[in-house]
Amino acid sequence: MTAATDLSRCLVCGGAADRHTRLDGNLRHCPSCTFTWTAHHLPPTTELYDENYFTGDGYEDYYLPRPRRYESTRRLRWLLRTTRNHPPRTLIEAGSAGGYFIEAAQHAGITAHGIEISEHAARHAREHLHVPVQHGHFETTTPTHPVDAVCAFHVLEHVDNPRHFLHAAHHMLNPQGWLALEVPNIASAAATRLGTDWPGLQLQYHRWHFTPESLIRLVTTTGYDVITCDTAVFRYYMPVGYRLRHARRLVPPDWSGTRSLRLTQPRLGDLLRLVARARGGTRRERS
Repeated sequence: MTAATDLSRCLVCGGAADRHTRLDGNLRHCPSCTFTWTAHHLPPTTELYDENYFTGDGYEDYYLPRPRRYESTRRLRWLLRTTRNHPPRTLIEAGSAGGYFIEAAQHAGITAHGIEISEHAARHAREHLHVPVQHGHFETTTPTHPVDAVCAFHVLEHVDNPRHFLHAAHHMLNPQGWLALEVPNIASAAATRLGTDWPGLQLQYHRWHFTPESLIRLVTTTGYDVITCDTAVFRYYMPVGYRLRHARRLVPPDWSGTRSLRLTQPRLGDLLRLVARARGGTRRERS
């Protein structure tokens, strides 16, 4: 979101925002399509994601191998299960951070590389995991060859303009290639209960806040057909042993909000996941 962004209009449908801000003035909301965005301007993404982002502000575990490899394995299994009839053989991950998802994809036999806006994170991926992650801005990157899948996990809420991001992803894909997204779900039971204390809000970094409806609408209006969309609670990415040891703390809030012990939910989980296919029989030309 740059200084020129019109915060009074909805980026998804073009409608006018509610007259009144929400969550103590922190959010603007579109009554037409439920899209929500941060009410104040943030610096461009190139200025936000430096070394301090990945080593402080609660993100100290970005480079810890055990939790990140568990998380990456879960994401890869979800992607391959969803695309099992036509699994990707090549992929690009936007916002690949320390490179652990690229590592997992390569171990599964997928030719994968990442694009990361943080030079520090990209260097970590190359030097410590020895995986191909380039430092750069995804929206302006031109791949050598089109790929079967573009993945972006907790990226779309950060980018300057999610429409531009999704159009760039479409240009990188083979015909009917896969798009896999994960973002915080502001329609989750926990977000409704906790308000500004919800861990997924992060107003200092997150420009855009998605519900299942607004994410589906955004994706379908930028050239994709949605295949599946669901949600997961934060426990989904916690190893089994950790979940069991901390069950008394972790389970009651999820149960009170979702009335279920399942890690995945149709709508009320904290994390919103979507897989779509690029529409059209041929790759679009760059405009």
